[in-house]
Amino acid sequence: MSHPQADIVITDVPARLDRLRWGRFHSLVVVALGITWILDGLEVTVTGSIAGALKSSPVLHLTDEQVGLAASCYLIGAVGGAFGFGWLTDKLGRKKLFNITLGLYLTATALTAFSWNFWAFVLFRALTGAGIGGEYAAINSAIQELIPARYRGHTDLVINGSFWIGAALGALGAVVLLDSHWLPAELGWRLAFGLGAALGLVILLLRRYIPESPRWLMLHGRVDEAERIMTGIEARLGVTLPDEPLPTLRLRPRELRLPDVARTLFRDYPQRTLVTLVLMACQAFFYNAIFFTYALVLSRFYGIADDRMGWFLLPFAAGNFLGPLLLGRWFDTIGRRPMIAITYAMSGVLLALTAWLFGQGVLTAQTQTLAWSVVFFFASAAASSAYLTASESFPLELRALAIALFYALGTAIGGVIGPWLFGVLIGSGQRIAIVWGYLGGAALMLIAALVVWLWGVAAERRALEDIAAPLSLDES
Repeated sequence: MSHPQADIVITDVPARLDRLRWGRFHSLVVVALGITWILDGLEVTVTGSIAGALKSSPVLHLTDEQVGLAASCYLIGAVGGAFGFGWLTDKLGRKKLFNITLGLYLTATALTAFSWNFWAFVLFRALTGAGIGGEYAAINSAIQELIPARYRGHTDLVINGSFWIGAALGALGAVVLLDSHWLPAELGWRLAFGLGAALGLVILLLRRYIPESPRWLMLHGRVDEAERIMTGIEARLGVTLPDEPLPTLRLRPRELRLPDVARTLFRDYPQRTLVTLVLMACQAFFYNAIFFTYALVLSRFYGIADDRMGWFLLPFAAGNFLGPLLLGRWFDTIGRRPMIAITYAMSGVLLALTAWLFGQGVLTAQTQTLAWSVVFFFASAAASSAYLTASESFPLELRALAIALFYALGTAIGGVIGPWLFGVLIGSGQRIAIVWGYLGGAALMLIAALVVWLWGVAAERRALEDIAAPLSLDES
């Protein structure tokens, strides 16, 4: 139970949330909130799959460099959206931001379909990215706070891995919509952007049934609301309070200020800040550089036609989703630090091998796709674990802002330059240039593996408040 004592809040909400067993409520949270990653996967894959169509479009007629630049602008938008909406999420609440960020995404991706030139296309892609970036901050924090500790790692990895369900949908959609037997090519790529908007509309209805995070409410002194929501969740799951009292927290709610953020990240948790930033930046370069230009490699070096591109993305998407799905439980049992280090290291080693095979010219379109699928089986789990690290390593009061900040900085450092750089490398037509780019990405993943092995946090199966004590914790 929770009750105020002067300006002090004594609450057992975290213990009540973590004692719950998995039920329909948690499944609803995963579906209604986790859809963000499916939408992002849909957006990224559609853009990658239709790269050829964008280049041959009589209206846009993009170059390789412009395709890469548009992808970078999507990420720039995501960086700005994550930071701005992340701050608002910690200030105004998780639930309030759900519909705002989803609404921005829906509007912007629909407008992309009506792009009349390169600059309009870039603007709408940036706004779409802002919506998705805002979603990352609000959704990651809410999921972390609602899912019991013993399920948190696996759940978070699978949700992040569901990006690739969206990728598969985008690939299949592109195959159908770019087939000239069905639709004119110019109309097909425009309709492809409508897929995300249609899917997002359904999610607006599901999110009506997701409550505000009781953890966020307790930190802001709204104990009656936290108690009511907590009681409702327990009733939905058929849970009764135990005979013995549960552990409680004693909190003194206060407003989060920017100096608090800087002090927490750089004075209280400098090691965690370094680890999280390295993990986010390295996976961002690795992923965005390769995946945003995936279709360009297949078309330029293997002669794959635009309308067949989606078929080559399907096995790639399968490898990416199966990685977090099959490896995720080990992050809760073997532990965060060893599993994160292993997945990052395997990603780097396998990409280096794939780069060498590509440089030797011994791969076909099929074997290249197979090699990438194996690489990203591990890389997908690694990238998902970076978001997990950002979302559980810091105090509750700045959870969404921390996620947004590390996502923004990691993407800015490692992700924004990647698609543009690889667009230039691919545009050169020289295999050796692309090989060096791949080797750079592999080296970054190996560096990240070493950093997390040395300084990673053992957060498995621990309450969020145990991993990082709330800033408002009163120990008097």
